[in-house]
Amino acid sequence: MRLPLIAPADLTDAQKPLYEDMKAGIATNFNDFKVLADNGALMGPWNPWLHEPVIGKAVWDLTKAMSMQATLPDAPRQIAILVTGAHFDAAYEIYAHIAIAEREKMSAARLSALCANIKPTDLDPPESVAYDVAFALVNGGVLPEPCYALAVETFGQHGANELIYLVGLYALVSMTLNGFNVPVPERD
Repeated sequence: MRLPLIAPADLTDAQKPLYEDMKAGIATNFNDFKVLADNGALMGPWNPWLHEPVIGKAVWDLTKAMSMQATLPDAPRQIAILVTGAHFDAAYEIYAHIAIAEREKMSAARLSALCANIKPTDLDPPESVAYDVAFALVNGGVLPEPCYALAVETFGQHGANELIYLVGLYALVSMTLNGFNVPVPERD
């Protein structure tokens, strides 16, 4: 970890409101995996965001909008997030979203394929579309028209937009995690 964890007692006045907002949002939406150190410090991408509270707040606001107001079904969301995390080999992102996918009963074989950058063979049509869109986007260039059109047909215009933004958000999360070498906690 390139940035030290910030214990609540060590937060600056600029960091305190962001810490409280992130801690409350995490407790509501990201509770399938370890996010707090023993001293109450936020781990994962939240710690680097706390180090730069102006930027961190902007990223956190986007994360909240994408999580708390999501309209995409969760299985396609998790597939898109795992495709993105696996592409960038973002260990904490993979750790966290495997935990969510396991709670939702995603099979070990499917998770293994996703983490190996392989399209699972058991995806339903919406999941397959989410995989294809995420895979195409993280590999660069313009999203091919058939992928885009199928995303709009499958999820509606708003859902297709949300899927594209979701991949972009988790590419940013991946860069945060990899840039600051954020470690993965031990699994219980």
